[in-house]
Amino acid sequence: MTEQTVSRAAQRLARTAEIASAYVSRNALPTEQLPNLMAEIHRALAALDGAAQAVDEVAVAAVRPSPAQIRRSVQPEALVSFIDGKSYKTLKRHLAKHGLTPAAYRQRYGLPVDYPTTASEYSERRSRLAREIGLGQPVRMAARLGGESRRAA
Repeated sequence: MTEQTVSRAAQRLARTAEIASAYVSRNALPTEQLPNLMAEIHRALAALDGAAQAVDEVAVAAVRPSPAQIRRSVQPEALVSFIDGKSYKTLKRHLAKHGLTPAAYRQRYGLPVDYPTTASEYSERRSRLAREIGLGQPVRMAARLGGESRRAA
């Protein structure tokens, strides 16, 4: 490598560290996600610098959570995303925002096939609300709306 190339690479690394430091000082980020953040910043700077290089996917591969981390991520009131560490009632929209399906998310992070995409309390609340208004029960809905009086007429 030439001296100029080494200098550019050193400047890019310094900028990467500076941006990552500023981001981490203002945002909560699990320590496991720090290498991914650094790689993404470095890749973006390299692309802006005109030196876009293919980053080895193996080096940037997502860190697989331990079984204890997986258990802790499933809470009754919310699910903790392994992408950004934030809590969500349902992961489907969050995953779609990151271009993932629930199956791809499970595979990427080595999660079991039965890993939920909706928090249990949220599911129970929605189910209770649906039962209260009579969804899925046509006979009760007809009685509530006066459907039986129409049949007799």
